[in-house]
Amino acid sequence: MTDRGASPLRNFANFIRAERDHLTRQWMHAVSIDPDLVEADQLTYQQLTEHLPEILDEVCVALDAEDLERVETSIERDAKRHGKVRWRQGYRIEELVRELDLFQQVLVEALEEFIERDKTCTRRHESRARRLIAEAFSMVTYASIKEVVSERDRMINEYTGQLERANHELTRGQRLVGNLHESRMQITRSVVHDLRNFLNAFSVALQVIERAPSKADTALALANRQAADMKQLVDQMIEYSVVLGDSAPLVLEPVDLRELFDELVASTRPWIDAKGLALRSAFDAALPVVSSNRLKLKQIAVNLLSNAIKYTKSGQVEFRFAMHGAEHWTIRVSDTGVGIAPADADRVFDEFERAAGEEIPGTGLGLAIVKELCHVLDGQIELASYEGVGTTFEIRFPLRVQ
Repeated sequence: MTDRGASPLRNFANFIRAERDHLTRQWMHAVSIDPDLVEADQLTYQQLTEHLPEILDEVCVALDAEDLERVETSIERDAKRHGKVRWRQGYRIEELVRELDLFQQVLVEALEEFIERDKTCTRRHESRARRLIAEAFSMVTYASIKEVVSERDRMINEYTGQLERANHELTRGQRLVGNLHESRMQITRSVVHDLRNFLNAFSVALQVIERAPSKADTALALANRQAADMKQLVDQMIEYSVVLGDSAPLVLEPVDLRELFDELVASTRPWIDAKGLALRSAFDAALPVVSSNRLKLKQIAVNLLSNAIKYTKSGQVEFRFAMHGAEHWTIRVSDTGVGIAPADADRVFDEFERAAGEEIPGTGLGLAIVKELCHVLDGQIELASYEGVGTTFEIRFPLRVQ
């Protein structure tokens, strides 16, 4: 076991190599009976001894050369790996330090056993060996702890980032809830205001019929108009509530855009003609059958066309389906109506917001419905408008909604 021609420290290194399995078992026994090493009880043999054989080999190389610098880099590398593994296995820092202390004690006891066998090992050799072992394990302990702290800091930073993002989302959610509450209160006030006006006018019409039967036809016409306006308000409120409350998965289907386009033109023309406007329609023959939701596309187009006709007193309404690049297509609705002021461009998509005066009837829900439906169908809305000149809405959809 010992080489008479070799230095005592090299002989000690060979002794360690020969007794490595025995020394490892000694260390594992010490770990198993130590009450402070809780996590070690949960590990398998392989998990417990991982990286320690490599560290032991490097200590032996240092003893061979009587110089720790030759293995300093490799010891530090294996110690970092050991610290990272122990961190993932749930070790506390004091447990990591304790198990390394026990391993060092096993080596010191092995040195004492070797000295009894090898009479060439002097006190100077013993002191040198103890110092190399102590320095090696000091390096291993420092590098392992440093890696554990690094891993802990990384996880803390990760958790802190998650908490900051969660807090941001919570703050944003609270703000949205507040905005939503205010929006709903505004809706309630607006609906109550409109219904009260309708009912007041309706009541006046009934009083006229009662007091002046000769004006019954005029009063009935007023009452019918108010009833129609109330019905329109209620219908659009229902449509909007259905759009907002639709939590069912989006049903995608093949949509023949040519067929949908012709249907929209046919249904819109009587209203256009009644107002004395011109309808200019154009369909891009390159448009394929798309994957989308036909009913929602129809709702979007109907609301845009309705708005265009409503706010246009003279001139024309343009309606067009066209390709947009290789992966998208567009619905375009233009008019020569009253236009929208720049300050109103954003709010026209909010509930009960209208860019025109009260002389033009409407609920202010049409564009809010369009915005919600476009969100569902991945549609991107572009608005261009000039007061007194007209307005253009162009919505870009993917050929295949995901």
